[in-house]
Amino acid sequence: MIHAFMLVVLIGDVQQPSPMYFKSIDVCQYYAKRIPRKYGYVGGGNTKITAWCKPVYVQDGPNIYDH
Repeated sequence: MIHAFMLVVLIGDVQQPSPMYFKSIDVCQYYAKRIPRKYGYVGGGNTKITAWCKPVYVQDGPNIYDH
């Protein structure tokens, strides 16, 4: 088990499935900042997209990104 950072993405009030996990907070925050800039609103501008990084404790494996 390792400490990692989960990228949480909300479209409106709905958390998106299949979160991404990162070893580095800096890499996670890079994506968390870019997602709302690129896809800020969907559905004709009515539904806001937000993203942030959440520290988690997960099983180490190939699905933990480091870049």
